[in-house]
Amino acid sequence: MLPDLAALEHFHLLRPWALLLLVPGLWLVVMLLKRQQQKDMFGGIIAPHLLEHLRLDRTESRWLSPTTFTVALTIAMTLIVAGPSWRQQPSPLSQDEAAMVVLVDVSSSMEQTDIQPSRLQRAKQKASDLLALRPDKQSAVVVYAGSAHTVLTLTADREILDQYLAAITPQMMPRPGKFPEYALPLVDEILRDTTAPASVVLLTDGLGADSLAAFAGYFDARQHQLLVLGVGSERDEDGLIPLERRNLEQLARASGGHYFSLTVDDKDVRALERRVESHYVIIDDDALPWLDGGYPLVFLCLALFLMWFRKGWTLTWTWLLVPVLLWGTPDHSMAAEDPNQPAATTDAGFSFGQWFADLWMTPDQQGRWLLQRGDYRAAARHFQDPMWKGIAFYYNEDFMEAAEYFSRTDSDDALFNEANARAHARDFLRAVKRYDQLLARNPDYPGARENRDTVQAVIDEINRMSESQQGEEGSSEEKQMGGDDAIPAEGAEKISFDQIELKQYTAEEILESQATRDMWLRGVQQDPANFLATKFSMQLQRREQP
Repeated sequence: MLPDLAALEHFHLLRPWALLLLVPGLWLVVMLLKRQQQKDMFGGIIAPHLLEHLRLDRTESRWLSPTTFTVALTIAMTLIVAGPSWRQQPSPLSQDEAAMVVLVDVSSSMEQTDIQPSRLQRAKQKASDLLALRPDKQSAVVVYAGSAHTVLTLTADREILDQYLAAITPQMMPRPGKFPEYALPLVDEILRDTTAPASVVLLTDGLGADSLAAFAGYFDARQHQLLVLGVGSERDEDGLIPLERRNLEQLARASGGHYFSLTVDDKDVRALERRVESHYVIIDDDALPWLDGGYPLVFLCLALFLMWFRKGWTLTWTWLLVPVLLWGTPDHSMAAEDPNQPAATTDAGFSFGQWFADLWMTPDQQGRWLLQRGDYRAAARHFQDPMWKGIAFYYNEDFMEAAEYFSRTDSDDALFNEANARAHARDFLRAVKRYDQLLARNPDYPGARENRDTVQAVIDEINRMSESQQGEEGSSEEKQMGGDDAIPAEGAEKISFDQIELKQYTAEEILESQATRDMWLRGVQQDPANFLATKFSMQLQRREQP
């Protein structure tokens, strides 16, 4: 297994004195080269015009020659003896302190059903499968939308983690939006008592406006690794927010992490688990032995030795290209197990025009050019900035998609645009809430109060029409049920609605009686959804207090 780039800073040789073996090897190579350069060895014996055709050094003059392979073999064998190493052997008595923090996106776009049963349900399933591959390991769960909240801090109890994961819904989030960078301070709070670098696993379908810069700066200053799992499909359909695969890949590269695509089986989860387990930490302890990493070079030496078995060995080396060709063969598309579920999408093919455009313009510049031409759908597909993507959807009259992308930017302009988009989409109640949030932050924002009054007038008119219809239906229903002509039954007992006194049990009473304990346990709420919703709302209120 190849070493991680971060671990190469600890690269050293266990037996550096073995490099002295290069001296006789290089001396032998120099002697061979001198022997090849002696062209007048038979000059005084054979005529020059005959000697030119009798020399057998044409093969020797090529770079692919016994001399070249001798140099490579000498260097490889010397490295094996020197013992390259970059990591220590883990102690069987030490505990694996490498923690994992799972960040789950629970914004509104995760409720889409292009991935069955939904993006959020599939993300929670993948998170649960990843936790199952790490039994007895410390893990934490953080959810985010317009705000970020810690569901559970570091724990090894998988049952509790699964129970709280299953209860997560977008409705419990106190603020809409998509800001994964708000979860980074919570990661620091969770890992404040740990000494080993951790793995942060992000399950999402897109980013906010400032997410890339925030994540790049965060992971540049810390030794944690970022693993991103994209959840969703890239299909460009009306009413569907596609997966922002390019942005997520760019986020992983900028943060020094890795991006993984969603699969219908557990290949993605196992790949994540391998990355988490391979995130080794170098411990400053001389008592732990360093692992010798030179053994894989033995197979390279064996391959080089095979070149000397035949006389025409310069042609037999081509079998080494077979693994390279097999490695470069494109993978076949994996069929979905569920016929109603689409398989993971791949690139449709190479587009010369798109490739040429990428040479000269950024995706946002291409989107701006398409927006000016009136191709709003294509512009939204090219834009990477959430605000511009939302503007393109707004011009295309895809107002709910526009509101989704406007909610990914935490600014007054984005909040105003989101409210307008929801008003056009007839989502009047949420539009009024967005206007109220904007006016609370900036009471003098131009046009906000006028638009809010207009939408509120529409809501009031709808309520008046609804009340009038309910009144008419109630009067007719009252006549059908008897109305004022109804005769009460004689001898009917008077129903008492007195308040029932609730019995409060102490801990001693609950523990002493088996029946009381069973009754108390039946009354305990097992679904933590309401608890989490209340917890998140209180946390947001405390953060917003001056």
